[in-house]
Amino acid sequence: MRTSKQLSVALANKPGRLATLLSALGKEKVSCVALSVMDAGERGILRLVPDDYAAAAGVLDRMNVRFDATDVLVVPIPAQNGALTKICERLAGEHLNIDYIYCAQTPQNGHKAGVVAVIKVNDLVKAQRVLGEGAAPARRKLPGRRPVHAR
Repeated sequence: MRTSKQLSVALANKPGRLATLLSALGKEKVSCVALSVMDAGERGILRLVPDDYAAAAGVLDRMNVRFDATDVLVVPIPAQNGALTKICERLAGEHLNIDYIYCAQTPQNGHKAGVVAVIKVNDLVKAQRVLGEGAAPARRKLPGRRPVHAR
């Protein structure tokens, strides 16, 4: 798990707007760790986690595209049923609110591709602590069987 900067952009909901922006990022060798686009009527809300925040922000500035930057968690999701549920339960158990979440498939250090969740929470520092403690609550060790004593 790590924190990363996410860029949020309100794009006019017209053909080609997203393609133009992504093309400009691509020309500067900026890759997307994760990306989400949500319809908001006349505009679409693009949320983008770039691999190089400074370069991505520079591209948007040169294009005169306004954006907001937000710190988010980028959490690897194990390939097992209920893995994302367990993460959400851990956050809820500590009274952390998930403002939004979206997932992306991403290469992991040149190895096999994996899935990450981009999570915006109400308390980033606390969420890092909670999720950094491990994927599941610690289990207490049960005592072994008591020996049977013969009388």
